[in-house]
Amino acid sequence: MMRKWVWRCAAACVLLALIGGAVGAQKAIPEDADFWSDYPDEPLADFLVSRMSDEELLSQMLMFGWKDDSASLLNRWVSERGLGNVKVFGWNTDNLAYVAQGIAGMQRLSQNRRYKIPLFVATDQEGGWIRHVKGDTAVTPGNLAIGAGGYPIDAYYSGYYINREIKALGINMNFAPTVDIYTNHRSTVIGPRSFGEQAEYVGALGVAFVAGSIAAGVIPTAKHFPGHGDTDADSHGRSIEINLDAKTLNDRELLPFKYLISEKIPAIMSAHLKFPRIEPNGPPVSLSKKFLTDILRNQLHYEGLIITDDMQMNGATSYARISDACTLAIEAGNDIILSSDTAAWNEQLWEKNLALVRSDTTFRQTVRNAARRVILHKLAYFKGGNAAPLFPDPATIGQYIPDREGQRFFLAQACRSVTVYKKGTIPYRPQPDERVLLAGHQEHPEFFAEAEKRLGKCARFPYKADMGPYHAQWVNDNLVPLAQNYDTIIICVDSENNAAAIRNLQPLQRLGKRVIILSIQSPVPAMNLTWADSVIFGYSYSPYSFQAMFAVLAGDFEAKGSLPLK
Repeated sequence: MMRKWVWRCAAACVLLALIGGAVGAQKAIPEDADFWSDYPDEPLADFLVSRMSDEELLSQMLMFGWKDDSASLLNRWVSERGLGNVKVFGWNTDNLAYVAQGIAGMQRLSQNRRYKIPLFVATDQEGGWIRHVKGDTAVTPGNLAIGAGGYPIDAYYSGYYINREIKALGINMNFAPTVDIYTNHRSTVIGPRSFGEQAEYVGALGVAFVAGSIAAGVIPTAKHFPGHGDTDADSHGRSIEINLDAKTLNDRELLPFKYLISEKIPAIMSAHLKFPRIEPNGPPVSLSKKFLTDILRNQLHYEGLIITDDMQMNGATSYARISDACTLAIEAGNDIILSSDTAAWNEQLWEKNLALVRSDTTFRQTVRNAARRVILHKLAYFKGGNAAPLFPDPATIGQYIPDREGQRFFLAQACRSVTVYKKGTIPYRPQPDERVLLAGHQEHPEFFAEAEKRLGKCARFPYKADMGPYHAQWVNDNLVPLAQNYDTIIICVDSENNAAAIRNLQPLQRLGKRVIILSIQSPVPAMNLTWADSVIFGYSYSPYSFQAMFAVLAGDFEAKGSLPLK
């Protein structure tokens, strides 16, 4: 009996020692510790948050846009208030050395603060149409081309090479992939940014893209929760309502997000969209506690970061002025509030919400929890061994951008995606005396260059990509008479406006000429052009896509891509 008691006492002492050791380890974090101190993430995050000022806590939730005219103000936000996050938009990214230098400068300012918490530096580098970081970065075939090819490995390596390029610049977060479903074929804001129309397919390709992004060392962000694909309107310009019921939303739009959440996606972007059948008279999702807390957190068990879409968009500001909208966004459950503009120093966005942090206990706890989540993700990322450089060297950018391996991959991927919608006389090889006319957007010189590389000298009829009704009439009045002098007309079709102009060219049929359509971006307009001899979908204005389409036209290989729309 005594022996059993002794053993129990000994066991209790050991247990108390272990508990005491754990508590002691947590208390042992010294007052001068900072973000880079060598302690476990959870206790270190608690330590930092417990000692941060109200200004520092709120600043970890803010992400402001970097533009040339706001650089000094943005730097002041970083150095004096501890701004936690910066967004690189496409307004100052042609000079990649300048981008790297600017990012390194802002990170140095973050490291001069007492806790040395680095910045999340984000951008939109989706591939295809949306490419905010320009310069020599890859112009890739994009998501719809990936969907047409049908290979998850293409999604993986697209995510990998796209993000490997921006990582070299010090960008550590990418607002990609877009996992909206291409439900509404009239969509102008999503369109070819989507992987396709089947939810399961979009989810699987999104998971692969995310895996490639993480392997490259950049944090991916899935968007636009809960799904922007079933509308032809753009939330940049106005408030949008999507009339879906809860079952359809759950079974279709949310499915890609469920796939990604099961794979521990680190970040999701909330959209400025209203769903009146699910939340009658409710706010946009980005400001909705029902969607972000009840559905995304509690029902879908999502544990990562929630980041708003740009709060300057009319989809948000039409509901509430910017300072109030930011308050609602915080209360709804967002962790990072994104603004494309850098707030003025005493702007209400800051003053109002800081006052709430100081006066409202519930609001302060919400901000504190979000700041802790942001810091935890920063600790996991920056100490994970594969992070983007804090201080990228502008002199070395040319070693990484363009990515040479990526260039070879994107050409191969474009070839796997090309879809022949109507075969006609493919392969097409012009006769020695054949007269060929090229009609295409002057904004896409690669179309003309690749055509003449393949076909020799051709006549050119360039026109503008964004045509109003009068320019469309001008094309009709001039192209048809010109076409009478040629045997074959090869037309590049891009936007709805161009397709509208081309659809009106029925006289071309009566001329008895061979008409070949090469469709870039959304294939939907060209799906109506079956009067042409041949129709080929490339899904992108990437130079790789033009090479692939002309190779298929010449018969170099047989296209295997499938239209990723129902």
